[in-house]
Amino acid sequence: MSKVRYSGDLIASLEGVMWLGLAWSASLSTRLGTPLPSITALCLVGTCLIVSLGHRPLRLMLGRYRIRKRRTEMLMHLVALPLLLAMALAIPFEALVTPLTGAQRLLLFNVLATAGWLMFLLTILTKSVIFEVRQRKGGRR
Repeated sequence: MSKVRYSGDLIASLEGVMWLGLAWSASLSTRLGTPLPSITALCLVGTCLIVSLGHRPLRLMLGRYRIRKRRTEMLMHLVALPLLLAMALAIPFEALVTPLTGAQRLLLFNVLATAGWLMFLLTILTKSVIFEVRQRKGGRR
């Protein structure tokens, strides 16, 4: 049970890094004016996707309930909440200060997504510490 929990946490964390890399490469591409960083990130994400869909043991492992649950939690921290927060922060900022360009909005989302991913890591760490404490208390009885 602990091994599945650990692998789910690790897979979700690495997938979060992959999506963050893709998002930050889009910001870097707009900043540099060249699509090269985005193309590189898309190639890396595509390679990971093809390997995970084609490699049978990895595909079976990714289909487990706990791993799917962790990946869903990660996507909530990485995509859903930062999108809502970016919209909630950008609208008053544009009304009060100045309009934001598309690159600035993307940068705001990337910063919030990175903060969400770090919050996800802290959540995983807290859950694993609580799980370990419960296991040790249960073992002593």
